[in-house]
Amino acid sequence: MIDFENNPAIGQSWEEVEKELFTPEEIAASDLRVALIGELIKARNERGISQKKLEEMSGVKQPVIARMERGITSPQLDTVLKVLNSLGKTLAVVPLEQNGAK
Repeated sequence: MIDFENNPAIGQSWEEVEKELFTPEEIAASDLRVALIGELIKARNERGISQKKLEEMSGVKQPVIARMERGITSPQLDTVLKVLNSLGKTLAVVPLEQNGAK
């Protein structure tokens, strides 16, 4: 059986590469963006709303919503707020977890 964890031919794990390429702050910001967009997608799917319907509800063009959901673009805060508001959601500023916070 191949030992993927310790096989030099396989290379490094993404976590190892990520730590070499990015600062902890950049990793935390990326993780936050991924979590936020994940919640946005989840809320849209839970309500059974298509991207096109969300465009009609929020005024944010469907291609912009698609790019946000795919992580291709970093949307402006007002764009995110328009979409979230249309889904009955908002953002909240809360303290980071102290144990295990990145």
